[in-house]
Amino acid sequence: WQCFRALCCKGPPPPRPEYDLVCIGLTGSGKTRLLSQLCSESTENIVSTTGFSIKAVPFQNASLNVKELGGADNIRKYWSRYYQGSQGVIFVLDSASSEDDLETARNELHSALQHPQLCTLPFLILANHQDKPAARSVQEV
Repeated sequence: WQCFRALCCKGPPPPRPEYDLVCIGLTGSGKTRLLSQLCSESTENIVSTTGFSIKAVPFQNASLNVKELGGADNIRKYWSRYYQGSQGVIFVLDSASSEDDLETARNELHSALQHPQLCTLPFLILANHQDKPAARSVQEV
């Protein structure tokens, strides 16, 4: 009986720590596809995010609550409204984009790195689309 009771009455497992992240980058950089793949969701028929979306990305020892912010020109000016409470930043850029788009991405990245709510947080800069022929190397990005 005591063995059964020990198995039954342990209680719920301890909660996994949760971390709140913000995912930013220009339109077409691959933010939605990245998060869908991390969540084991279908990547068929993905459309650009207008506004924002939130995904819970489960890992064995933690859970990431990721706010993905749309990257269109008319949306980027509102990014900073969603930074509060973030504990880390994922910046996704299209490594095969045009020079103009890469310069725009560089400016947005510098702006985010200097923002008071983000400047002390860990940043992951993901050079996406490395499989494309026009992709730049890490050094070029």
